[in-house]
Amino acid sequence: MARKIVITSGKGGVGKTTVAANLGMNLSLMGARVALVDVDFGLNNLDVVMNVENKVVYDITDVLEGRCRVKQALVQADGHKNLYVLPSDSMKTASSMTGQSLKVVTENLAPLFDYLLLDCPAGVDAGFHRAVSCADEAILVSTPCFSCLRDADKVVSILKSYRLEKVSLVANRVRGDLVAVEKTLSPKDMESLLKIPLIGVLPDEDDVMLYGTGFSQASRIGKAFRILARNVEENTRRIYDATARYTGFFGQIKRGLRRSV
Repeated sequence: MARKIVITSGKGGVGKTTVAANLGMNLSLMGARVALVDVDFGLNNLDVVMNVENKVVYDITDVLEGRCRVKQALVQADGHKNLYVLPSDSMKTASSMTGQSLKVVTENLAPLFDYLLLDCPAGVDAGFHRAVSCADEAILVSTPCFSCLRDADKVVSILKSYRLEKVSLVANRVRGDLVAVEKTLSPKDMESLLKIPLIGVLPDEDDVMLYGTGFSQASRIGKAFRILARNVEENTRRIYDATARYTGFFGQIKRGLRRSV
């Protein structure tokens, strides 16, 4: 039976969908059967991030309205036999779209997979509550900026009210060069502020903007996502060190080069 994990955030634009996609991809590379479920009905783009938008025939709205079975709406990710996407469509509005109907969909999917990763709308509107009500665990994605953390703190309070099994933090777009000289909050600072366990640190890398999910697994961001996936799978707390390359004499040079670009 699948672990149902909602991937959420306080603010939009913090990389929540990218985190969901790459986490799912890395879990599948470890042998897990993974379904990425797009429950962001207003601003859906999981199919675009996963590069399957041209393969979509049915979506989750069609499932909710009874036009197809849930298996028919699943789209297999290219090159990943264990990874599927259940897309949504912002142009469609399902009259039967409730937390209970969405829960029926996820319960039908659960026996087929090891993980259901629910890509949740940002904020705390009705779509957020629908998604969280279907999950057993939550991963909150935030960047180190104060406005993101303030919104994230509000989301944490709501998530705790749902009495989920786990609520964890992923620190995204971490500037190791700035953390090394204490010019921005560190991931540990974020963990202390939000009072939830840190399970992933993802460095701010151009590879994500350039390639989405197609970056090299040997790259820094590839290694960071691999560590995150391993932590989720094995319930460990190993953390990628985004500051390592910016310490010491050569690290000082790299910091200067990073700021001059």
